[in-house]
Amino acid sequence: MIEVLAPGFLSIVVDRGRQGYGRIGVPSSRELDRFATGIARYLVGIPEDAPLIEAMGNDLRLRILEETTFAITGARVRATLDDEPLLPWSAVRAKKDSVLRVAEVLEGLRYYIAFSGVIDVEPVMGSFTTNLECTFGGYHGRPLMKGDRVALRDIREPAGLLTVPETMIPSMCEPHLIRVIAGPEADHFLLGSVRFLANRKETVLFRATSRLNRTGIRLEGEPLGFRDEVERSIISEGLLPGTIQVPPDGHPIITLAERTIGGYARLATVADADMDMLAQVRPGDRVVLSSIEITEAERLWRAGRDALSFYCKKQ
Repeated sequence: MIEVLAPGFLSIVVDRGRQGYGRIGVPSSRELDRFATGIARYLVGIPEDAPLIEAMGNDLRLRILEETTFAITGARVRATLDDEPLLPWSAVRAKKDSVLRVAEVLEGLRYYIAFSGVIDVEPVMGSFTTNLECTFGGYHGRPLMKGDRVALRDIREPAGLLTVPETMIPSMCEPHLIRVIAGPEADHFLLGSVRFLANRKETVLFRATSRLNRTGIRLEGEPLGFRDEVERSIISEGLLPGTIQVPPDGHPIITLAERTIGGYARLATVADADMDMLAQVRPGDRVVLSSIEITEAERLWRAGRDALSFYCKKQ
């Protein structure tokens, strides 16, 4: 059992997502940083699809009511266990009634906490993840609050306490280079605005606004110009995470995990290899868009997958 003493900000239970229900308007609501969550699960020895906690903000405090092992990955944080500093991206053993505190987020935005027992919540539509808009899944369909008690089941202590090498931990500092593939409505924009889509040596710079959540990241900068002969909106169509839409004001929106349809022109799609980075973009961060071919996007995805698999097999 885990008792919430202070919930940080928007701490929710997530997993790999609620798949196959986009046709009825239910998004995946999945964990946003899949590399961080994959490593966290591996460090504590729980299944690849087990739920864990996604959190933001300073001063999250949890009392661990039974001896267990945990790991914190994702954003770089300053954390303690019973007031003793601990090393993130490591498996840490906690005694009964220990207090875990994430005092400060140093780099990035979202961090993940996994335990060597599986968080015991009810599945909804085949997933344990929280859908905040529909208020179902996760812990009663809402963020964790002070006083909540989260049960763990099937507690198994990992064979050893591992630490992820520094070279494997992604940088979360700005500027964030986001590689994209041209989207279906890329030709709706003036060539001067989207020259980077045709010229691989060019980039375009934006900043993330404060309008940033699990649904998407709104960017600001030099507005993208539409061609005179095209409509500035389209008939609503299905969206996948990573779709970059551009509303009539010319400021792009990068879709994340809480939307299934959209009615704005689709400028581009973020390469899957860079989707995890979007979980760590803070308001005000610089975001640089760069265009690549789909074959390069596929190569980058395979390289990331193989790196995670290699690490897990090597240990």
